[in-house]
Amino acid sequence: MSAATLPALDGGTVDLYWIPLGAGHHSVRFNGIVYEALNAATERRDRRDLYHSVLEIHLPPDRYWVEMTPVPDDNGSQRGVVAEGPVGVRALGRLRTFRYEIRRWRDGIVPDLGFAVASPIRVVDDILVAQRVFDLLPQVPTLVWGRDERSTGDMWSCNSVISWTLATAGVDADSIPMPPRARAPGWHAGLALATPVLEDSRP
Repeated sequence: MSAATLPALDGGTVDLYWIPLGAGHHSVRFNGIVYEALNAATERRDRRDLYHSVLEIHLPPDRYWVEMTPVPDDNGSQRGVVAEGPVGVRALGRLRTFRYEIRRWRDGIVPDLGFAVASPIRVVDDILVAQRVFDLLPQVPTLVWGRDERSTGDMWSCNSVISWTLATAGVDADSIPMPPRARAPGWHAGLALATPVLEDSRP
């Protein structure tokens, strides 16, 4: 399936996109290949293609794009930034170069969206759950990118933000399919730290 947006239902929806790591950025892609080669050798497994995830939330009449990115400037409010966190070393997070931002950008831009593979995947077609995903984003843990501070066995990354939000909202994020031969570093970390919202059981 191409990266074209799926038709929205009458209520809210959430779609997920898998984008190859470093798509459109040769240095990032090269570093990702090296990183995966070293990990595959250490874990004695075949190499896989690395992906990062992006969400599109549709709450009529608005659409929001959700992703983790570097912090390009101090105008985060214009990009719908709801949280920031440190990269690599927590103490360095005071510097913009070593911070990431989590965007919930209405009618925003995802430059690499055209490279998405096996996407979009509709993960929510219920307006209440879509609203829950939307509302949870400012509460995402802002752990150090690239580290495993909570001993989950996986690094914290952009994929952690997506999997944590979906799983905490009650979505079965563990069953979301990935492209063939894909790996999404950080996905497990988000799932491990998620605390699903309990449905209201009152009659």
